[in-house]
Amino acid sequence: MTPLLTAKRLSRKGVMKRGEFYCVSKPPGDPKRQRVYVIVSRQKLIESRYSSVICAPIYTEGLGLATQVAVGPEEGLKHESWIHCDNLVSFHKSVLTDYVGSLSAAKLKELNRSLAYALDLPIEAG
Repeated sequence: MTPLLTAKRLSRKGVMKRGEFYCVSKPPGDPKRQRVYVIVSRQKLIESRYSSVICAPIYTEGLGLATQVAVGPEEGLKHESWIHCDNLVSFHKSVLTDYVGSLSAAKLKELNRSLAYALDLPIEAG
């Protein structure tokens, strides 16, 4: 595995952003030693003094469900993978230290649709 860069070196002004991927070591309830997560919290919360953000896990397997978003090397991952929006978790910002990559604007729109579907929220047109 290639060394991961820290978020502070890659993010402007050291600020995390919605749609960025971070590797989390020993995530609770996960048998893996580490897993990549995407930040799904709104940007105002991420930039606030609040200590936690909401994230969605990324798995190498997916079924193409409406609650899943296909991602891969274009976003900085090693393999084709899936964001699972039905399995949201909250992490303390301090565990999100190993920056992996980020979503494009088009993929952020897909993430928004999948989150809306997973949470049974109205889906915006466009």
